Amino acid sequence: PRSAPSVSPQVGSYKDITHESLSLFRLLEPRVEILVLGTGDRVERLHPAVLRQMRECGIAVEVQDTPNACATFNFLTSEKRMAAAGLIPP
Repeated sequence: PRSAPSVSPQVGSYKDITHESLSLFRLLEPRVEILVLGTGDRVERLHPAVLRQMRECGIAVEVQDTPNACATFNFLTSEKRMAAAGLIPP
């Protein structure tokens, strides 16, 4: 049997976003096609390895400030895309 991932709600800053903190999104069924991450008031750069690891799992990642991430998520779901969002409050 697979063990459950350790999902930490302690992502208070874009610096806390890691491969491990995104583990839940890799387990969702149906599979997530695109993950929209809102990094607060500003667009922040995530570590390239985190983005690469998600791509290798078949999940595209879009990083935006949180208000725009919300709008993007709403648009993607209105288009029936398999999207998920991780949002840090601005």
